[in-house]
Order: sequence, then C-alpha cells, then structure tokens
Amino acid sequence: MKPTQLIIFFLLITVSSKAQTSELGTLADQIYFNGEIYTMDDNRPMVEAVAVRADSILSVGSKEDLMKLKGDKTQLFDLKGKTMIPGLIEGHAHLYYVGLNLLEVDLVGAKSYEEAIERVAEKAKNTPKGEWILANGWHHDKWDTQPTLVNGFPTNKLLSAAVPDHPVILIHASGHIIIINQKAMDIAGINSKTPQPDGGEIIIDINGEPTGILNETAGDLVFKFVPEPTKEDVKEAVTLALEECFKNGITGFHDAGSDGYMINLFEEMASQNLIKLRLYVMLRGTQPELLKYSFKRGIQVNLYDNQLTIRSIKLMADGALGSRGAWLLEEYTDAPGEHGHNFTPLEDIDKIVKNAYKNGFQVGIHAIGDRATREVLDIYESTFMTKSTNSPKDARFRIEHAQHFNPADILRVAELDVILAMQAIHMSSDRPWAIDRLGEKRITEGAYIWQSFLKSGAKIVNGTDAPVEPLNPMAGFYASVSRKTLKGMPDGGYEPLQKMTRIQALRSYTLDAAYAAFQENDKGSIEVGKWADFTILDKNIMTIPENQILETKVTKTIIGGEVVFDDEKID
Repeated sequence: MKPTQLIIFFLLITVSSKAQTSELGTLADQIYFNGEIYTMDDNRPMVEAVAVRADSILSVGSKEDLMKLKGDKTQLFDLKGKTMIPGLIEGHAHLYYVGLNLLEVDLVGAKSYEEAIERVAEKAKNTPKGEWILANGWHHDKWDTQPTLVNGFPTNKLLSAAVPDHPVILIHASGHIIIINQKAMDIAGINSKTPQPDGGEIIIDINGEPTGILNETAGDLVFKFVPEPTKEDVKEAVTLALEECFKNGITGFHDAGSDGYMINLFEEMASQNLIKLRLYVMLRGTQPELLKYSFKRGIQVNLYDNQLTIRSIKLMADGALGSRGAWLLEEYTDAPGEHGHNFTPLEDIDKIVKNAYKNGFQVGIHAIGDRATREVLDIYESTFMTKSTNSPKDARFRIEHAQHFNPADILRVAELDVILAMQAIHMSSDRPWAIDRLGEKRITEGAYIWQSFLKSGAKIVNGTDAPVEPLNPMAGFYASVSRKTLKGMPDGGYEPLQKMTRIQALRSYTLDAAYAAFQENDKGSIEVGKWADFTILDKNIMTIPENQILETKVTKTIIGGEVVFDDEKID
C-alpha cells in the first residue's frame, strides 16, 4: 500500500472510531414510554417517550425515534398507561418542621380540644416528668365541638389539668399561635404582670390573667426555654422530611426560612449526597450576621450536584388570618377594633430588602392581610427605584402566602414583576371560616383571587406551607381547580370564577415554581437538556373527574434520573 493510501486508510479508521464513539455517547441510560407524558413545553405539550442520559433529558419525542437510542444497558420504563409529569415542586414549606412534625405529637385531624389533649396526655405517660412535650396541628375552627373560648381561643385550663407535670406547647396549624399549660407558664415566668411583647399578644381573661394563649411573637417568651435538639435529632427530622417529599412526588422544595445552623446542616448533608432533593433555601431574615455573611459570600447556586441553592431571604410582614394576626386595612369583621399585627417593623424590612436588591439576593416576604401586602408592594416599588445592576424582573421578589389584597393593589403585582407564592390548600382549609374574619365583600374582591392575578400576568407558585397543611400536592392541585374543601364542599366551589384551569395548576407546581427559584432553564418542564426530574402518577390528573384527583397516588419519583421513590415496579 502506497504512503498516501496508508494515510487515507488511517484517517478513515480514525473518523469511523470517532463516529462510533459519538453514536455510543448518545445512547440513553433510560427511556420512559407507553404513558400520558405532559411536558409543560408549550411547543410540545405531550410526547410519547422521554430518553435520559446521566442526570439530564437526552431526547423527547416518539417512541419509535427514541428507541433508536436504546443500548444494551438502557433501562426501559414501561409506564403502562400511567401519567408522567415534570417533577413537582413544593413552592413554600418548611423542611425541618415537616420532619419534626412526624416526631412530635400530631394534632392534625383532632375533632375537639379534648381529643387533642388526650393525644398529649398519652405522650406524657411515656415521657419523664419535667421534659417538654410539643404537639403540632390543632385548629379550633375545625373542631366539631368548641370549648369555652376567650377572645376566640380556648384556654389552657383543661390542658393544665390533664398534663400537670410536663411543660407543654400546643402549636396551631398556622404556626402563629400556641397554647401552653401552667407548667410551661411557670417556667417562662408568664403571669398577669408580664408586659405585652411587640408584634404579639398574651391573651388574658376578664380578670387580667393569662389564658395560656400566646399569639405571634409572644411565643418567643416560652420557646427560649425549650432545650435545643441535638444535631442527630435534627438530621433525623430532615431525613424523615425528605422521605415524605419523595413519597409525595416532590422533586424540588422551596424552604421558607432557615437559620445559619440549618444552612450548615443542609450543606453538610448535601456534600454527602444525602439531600438529593432540589432544595432552594431562603435565609431567615431575622439573623443579621447570617445576612452579612451571605451577602459577602454571594448567591450559592446548584451546589453539590444541584442539590442546594441559597440565594433568597425570608421576612415576615404580618401573622396569620386564623389567629387574627394578618394585618388588615380595616378591622376584622368578627373582632371589632382588631387589625392584626405588623410582625417585623417596616423600616427593618425596607432596609433588608434594599440591601438584598443591591447584593443580588431574592426576597420573599410573608404577607397575608391586605395592609401587609400593600406595605410589601410599596417597599418593593421604592426598592426598584434605587440604583442597582438588577431589574425587578431579575430580582424576582416574592410575596409568600399573598392571601388577601385590596382591589387597588391587584394590578400592581404584575406591574412590579412580583411573584406570588399562594398555597391553594389554604383556601380549601380556611375559606369556610375566613369569611367570618373578612366578610363577604373582602373575600369576594380580594381573597384567594388566583384567576384575577393570572389574567393580569402575574406568576403563581403553589405549595402547602407544610407542616401547616399536609405535604400532598394532589390536595393542592384539587383545591386549585375545584376551590372546594377536601370534603368536596360546596357544590361548584367557593368563588368559582377564581378557579385555576388544570394546566394553570400544573404550571404553578412545575414551571412557574422553577421560575420563582431562577431554575426554569434546569427544571419545571420535560425538555432536552433539563434535569431528569419526573413524577409518575397512577391517574391522569389532567383528564379524570374532579372527584378522583384526591385518590391519585404517586408511583415513582425520579430526581436526576435516580428513582428516589418507587411504590411499585413499573419497568
């Protein structure tokens, strides 16, 4: 063979080798097919199959085309008619407290004060005297029978009599109000002479004696005496919470306010690949040193193989509607003279927001009442007028909960590019009694007005505020499209014109939730190049009758191509 021929021969071998390597490089690790696959990509809403390579989506399209990417080691996932959607994202909840709720006394579902106390008394039987007992999830507006109420809340007399030897804290489902027994009051030194705290209230009876009810910041008077959990206790709670997320099809989680201790623990666990969840953490705004350190360090994006992002700050403007802590422009309909509470002084909020904007951090502010939502919008608007390399759209500032607005403020949300983290399940749980707090006019014109905001161009992020509400996204999806309680009431739903369509509801749990965390290019839809995060359901929530949505179960949860929850073998 001549030298020239030899050169051509070796070149052909080299090209052929490269071609084979390139072809092998495109083979899929996984192929999902034979199901109803919703992509949330407007250009391609549904596909027959999805191929995954490593942790990302390699290709979407027809089953015939994607099967050409099958190799000897490709896993085939036959969905067998099940429904696959982009991995669901919890848009506002509290990861550690989800797990802690599983470790403490659960009061969710108690039908009376007596039943709640019985659960605590049962726990006390196996708890050494003097040790603290914490219980979560009571909600007196949901009890079938009511005890004697003072200022609308039960007193601690029954609790103190039933559990006299342990300091007890009963935490309301909202997290904004607590009942403590006499033992806990004695430890905290709370009596008739204790001054009322700023931003909170010690509820007293007609004789001026404390009833054991502590509203908003008043809870700090007793929580400071509760022993700090050990690191192992905290890790156990986080691990339980992660498992709960995976069982519920949740692949992303917006953690609404963590302190420096939790941030360090999340980083430690993520560095050991123990998180797996796409965890988007908001820094707790009440820790000046944490904010100072974080501003200096800068935003932290997709750490530890995309498990952890830290670029947001959580603040509190007011309290909750159930405890009458939500800050209103006009008095509560069922409590004349009461307007709720401003939780964090507005000048402090303003200072932190402007500093965050300057340093490129997002801000999410808890605001429920119409006075609170207006004040937050005012602060955001004034902040956007300051000099910064950012723009309002770059900032993606949020209002957390955003339950009640004055009609004059509705259009301002979209105009300012503010994102609303609105938990639809709150409407389902709260609406039956919320009308007593606000009255029909305010409820109709400005409360839980999802469709009004969507039509104005605003983005809504869905979620549960767990452990305030159960973590199950199907309950939130059902509430979004039905505007009914989880018992299916009333017929037609509350204020039905504000219902979301099913595609809007799914978007609020996927693509718009990803956008709210600056991650729309990485997740939220099933598109080539995005992370392989999927939720597989046993029913098609986009087409089944409304009353079957709550029966829908998660069969698989996949994060980055890894199956983190598998209810049954479907491959």
